[in-house]
Amino acid sequence: MKVSIFGTGYVGLITGACLAQVGNDVRCVDIDERRIDGLKRGTMPIYEPGLERMVRANRVAGRLDFTTDARSAIRHAEVLIIAVGTPPDEDGSADVVHVLDVATSIGRCLTREALVVVKSTVPVGTADRVRWNVQRELAARDRAIAFDVVSNPEFLKEGAAIDDCLRPARIVIGSANPASVETMRRLYAPFDRNRDRFVVMDCRSAELTKYAANAMLAAKISFMNEVASIAERVGADIEMVRRGIGSDPRIGQHFICAGAGYGGSCFPKDVEALIRMAETHGERARMLRAVESVNQAQRSRL
Repeated sequence: MKVSIFGTGYVGLITGACLAQVGNDVRCVDIDERRIDGLKRGTMPIYEPGLERMVRANRVAGRLDFTTDARSAIRHAEVLIIAVGTPPDEDGSADVVHVLDVATSIGRCLTREALVVVKSTVPVGTADRVRWNVQRELAARDRAIAFDVVSNPEFLKEGAAIDDCLRPARIVIGSANPASVETMRRLYAPFDRNRDRFVVMDCRSAELTKYAANAMLAAKISFMNEVASIAERVGADIEMVRRGIGSDPRIGQHFICAGAGYGGSCFPKDVEALIRMAETHGERARMLRAVESVNQAQRSRL
């Protein structure tokens, strides 16, 4: 399939390389000319094991290209993936301005039927806003071109992102359109050979699934750090406690190690963004606030 990906950061570049690896014709778009020039020379803007080799191989094979020309990329593809950043706004909510800018560009340049895929981590309702932006620009051009918007959140772990992409635990698709779901199934078919990993739902549920997943993992980390503080007070061994509760299959061994708390590029901003999203809709998000509070306290303790 012909695919264009907007954004050559962590998600966009890895997704593009993996889709090219399984035979798709992929163009990755970015407004940063220096980054695009570097990628054309084989210089990676991020480090991920195996990424440079995969990008170079697919460049040589002619399946992966990099460009700053959004118009040509839009006209090239039948699937348009939005994977630009959604950094925290001043109040902690996710800033989707770059996502909506891409949607506007798509509406201005679209010349044939296409599927728009929102892979960026975005607040619930963003797919509707993307659809509105595309439709607004098409109407301004007096063009009636069929398109659809689906949500397809990413679940990549740093250090294992290529394996996560090629062998995903699940592929979440947010769409009520059977034809769009079928297109996504064809796109991801090489990653779904051993069992059905697709989890199909509506767009809003898919958007919330991404935030809920990261918040749940963050909650496990904060919970174990709080139990570790209790263990220290009462003279218990938190490692023994961890082994004891982790042997319960309902809990499992993952993300129950006490330590410095959660950090990185995703968990802090996604927990905060989910809190802001909840408060915007009248929910107090008390547990999420506690998760955040425990995490901040843990950093002070250590």
